[in-house]
Amino acid sequence: MTDQAPQGDARIRTAARVVSLAEATSFLLLLIATAVKYGADHPQGVKILGPIHGVLFLAYCALVGYLAFVERWPRRRTVLALAAAVLPVAPFVVERRWLRAAPTSGPGAPGSGTPGTPLPRQDRDAASIQP
Repeated sequence: MTDQAPQGDARIRTAARVVSLAEATSFLLLLIATAVKYGADHPQGVKILGPIHGVLFLAYCALVGYLAFVERWPRRRTVLALAAAVLPVAPFVVERRWLRAAPTSGPGAPGSGTPGTPLPRQDRDAASIQP
């Protein structure tokens, strides 16, 4: 029964990565469609991409909130990841830095004592100062 929990978390993390990339891409396409709407008077792109982006935006926020709760993200990371949803390319950065990486808490997390896992930056800095 405990074997299913990590697999489920991996699936949620994968879904969050996919939605993050899709949300950022849809945002960029929506910006282009908006420019075409006002520049060339063709509103069809916005009518199609607007609802798609809206659903992806909500899914992104829900998945980030879920991962932040389950993996006990620091409040600052959670707020920054949610704020990234309103910037055109920021979800690409969130996917690369926080969603692609291993969970930040629990067994196997960095600094949990599991061999082969790198220490967080503050622990590396403290370890390099000690003799």
